[in-house]
Amino acid sequence: MERPVWLGVDLGTQSVRVLAADASGRVVRRASAPLTGRREAERHEQDPAAWWAAVRDASRRALRDVPPGLVRGVAVCSTSGTVLLADDDGRPVTPGLMYDDGRARAEAAEAQEAGAALWARLGRRIQPSWALPKALRLTRGRPGARLLHQADFINERLVGDRVATDSSHALKTGYDPLGERWPGEVFDALGLDAALLPEVVRPGAVLGAVSPSAAEETGIPAGTPVVAGMTDGCAAQIGSGALRAGRWNSVLGTTLVLKGVTPTLVRDPLGVLYSHRSPDGTWLPGGASSVGAGALPADGLADLDRRAARWEPSGAVAYPLVSRGERFPFAAPDAVPFMLGTPADDADRHAALLQGVAFVERLALAYVRRLGAPVDGPLTFTGGAVRSGYWTQLRADVLGRPARVPEHADAALGMAILAAYGTTGAGSLADVAESMVRIRTVVEPRPGARDRFTESYHRLLDELERRGWLPADVACDAREDR
Repeated sequence: MERPVWLGVDLGTQSVRVLAADASGRVVRRASAPLTGRREAERHEQDPAAWWAAVRDASRRALRDVPPGLVRGVAVCSTSGTVLLADDDGRPVTPGLMYDDGRARAEAAEAQEAGAALWARLGRRIQPSWALPKALRLTRGRPGARLLHQADFINERLVGDRVATDSSHALKTGYDPLGERWPGEVFDALGLDAALLPEVVRPGAVLGAVSPSAAEETGIPAGTPVVAGMTDGCAAQIGSGALRAGRWNSVLGTTLVLKGVTPTLVRDPLGVLYSHRSPDGTWLPGGASSVGAGALPADGLADLDRRAARWEPSGAVAYPLVSRGERFPFAAPDAVPFMLGTPADDADRHAALLQGVAFVERLALAYVRRLGAPVDGPLTFTGGAVRSGYWTQLRADVLGRPARVPEHADAALGMAILAAYGTTGAGSLADVAESMVRIRTVVEPRPGARDRFTESYHRLLDELERRGWLPADVACDAREDR
């Protein structure tokens, strides 16, 4: 090994993933460490100490045989909306409330009312799973405790001191990306002390350097620049190379995240499509659905995929939510998973789940087109689901458009790219990404396949509308979308 490398750290739901990549995008080594959490109805928590332990383990193994002098930077991404409270020294005083913890319903309504004018200007609607209502829920009754995003907690451990957060992780905590500020007037109305929140910088800014003690624990060399990251959806988008206007990245893992690029801010009257700010000032609109691979069984997927191919379309129509409540492409806090019809066997049921996720993906693209966002650029698939060749083909068929699949489809690569961008100044983020992202294959839709699924897709739209979750005008547009 003679080339410099950059590290990307992805704090996922089920594991921490770390990889080292060089300037050509060659992944020289990767490693992961598992995470567990507590799920109970709308509660979803994890132990922040476990995040750090997993980062230590995965980092040391990812850097095995990598000469210390070649490590040039590290960036961290985490699940969007995951927060905790910490004391002055960065020690956690609460569990980490995960991205889909939905208990802060009353606080979400309060925050929406207090900042209604600002949220309307930003095209945003505060949801119970977002970090701002969680912050209200956590800080009340705990004076003096600081709010940290999941990535902030790890960055502070790496640097050994307080660090700024990035505007991407701060977005769901109420950050105003147009004014590039915390909205003090909204926080005052809510009784939230802005001093309890970190300062904010743009992604790609250098936050500090790895401390000697963190170097000893993680194997990341002391003095390595720590670069401000982005949320996991944005990280996967960077890792896909989809960073020019009109390009979209569909990230399918435990849940489904759709991310695109627009030259100007897209305002959504429903507030389910929200936009991050790219380091170069363009906008990254996207939304996170609660459907995804988390609804699938844990074992036997390869065999089920093979058998599911006989059911096109399935005899049933599924809405495969992973947890209660939907966030995108419509907001329905009370939504629950359902199955229309009775599957013939376990393979048919599996087919219905795979197709159901693809139908929501199709609805999501129809919705962003309805808002005026350009969708004519290349489509890229990333996330753990691309390991299923059958599901990848099925999704391309249902969408009726080709999909690019990168060689390394994970958010950790996106963070390695952002670390390279933040430490080299070698062109725009899009330029750096295109030099480091390798496309493994392009999946073309099978002729006529999209039409084969349209009736089932419309049945799902009809049921979502009947239940009052999907607005009638959105459903109408989606049915007419060709």
